[in-house]
Amino acid sequence: MSRLRVIPLLLGCMAGACSHAQSGNSFINTNIFEPVSTPAHDVHSLSLFVLLITAGIFFGMSALLIYALVKFRSRPGDTMEPPQVFGSTQIELAWTIIPILLITVLFLGTARVIFAIQDAPKPANALDVIVVGHQFWWEFRYPQYGVATANELHVPESTKEQPQPTFLKLTSADVMHSFWVPRLAGKTDLLPNRVNEMWFDPNVPGVYLGQCAQFCGAEHAKMLLRIYVDPPDKFAAWIRNQQQAQAELPESAQPQQGASVGGPSSELRENAQMVNTAESASALDAKTGQMVF
Repeated sequence: MSRLRVIPLLLGCMAGACSHAQSGNSFINTNIFEPVSTPAHDVHSLSLFVLLITAGIFFGMSALLIYALVKFRSRPGDTMEPPQVFGSTQIELAWTIIPILLITVLFLGTARVIFAIQDAPKPANALDVIVVGHQFWWEFRYPQYGVATANELHVPESTKEQPQPTFLKLTSADVMHSFWVPRLAGKTDLLPNRVNEMWFDPNVPGVYLGQCAQFCGAEHAKMLLRIYVDPPDKFAAWIRNQQQAQAELPESAQPQQGASVGGPSSELRENAQMVNTAESASALDAKTGQMVF
């Protein structure tokens, strides 16, 4: 296939991807350019700032290159060797000082966003969630309510009138994982014997898709997750339903209120294994009524 024939094929693939994104399916739910929480907005603004600077560098260098190619091109009848320039103080200062200034601006902008996200104060009404990564599923614990779930995280919507961010403590029970929900926040690694923290305050109700962003084994591709952002009243109703349902479990399988980071309950482990097994996924759905991957 010639190169000219490849171009229409690539344009067709791009058009198909755009129409797929506009159709309201899961593809749009992972769009990093549609943030719905404060950390994601900060990262999005920083990315546009960096893109603006790099685009200015690209077009500026391209303009200089085109100017040099046109002005100093070889013309018919030229027999003399062009002047040979060995060093220029002005040019050398320019290509030294300008990159230093650009790198300093990028560094300060990035550092400001990092510290603004990491040092954000935790309000008294924040929702605490413990996230434990397993091969190959997610465990979510709500220590304030004594509730635990697998692969699905429910959080309340944070509004201007009633702000309620969600603070996560993340660790791993086995190998290294990475928690990433593109529209809510950046990636955070989950490491064994270490607790990392992150937070987000989603302001638009809906379902947001996430993925383990660190290769963690043979079934890494199955390590998906869904975050349900519910209005406060619906989130409170969901918590009550979960507390009632989990109260009927055997005592050994019940998550303890205020539990610390540790191993998963046997009930959660068994449910997650069913989710990650294609043959029994439909049986789990019929039993619990939960959305499964």
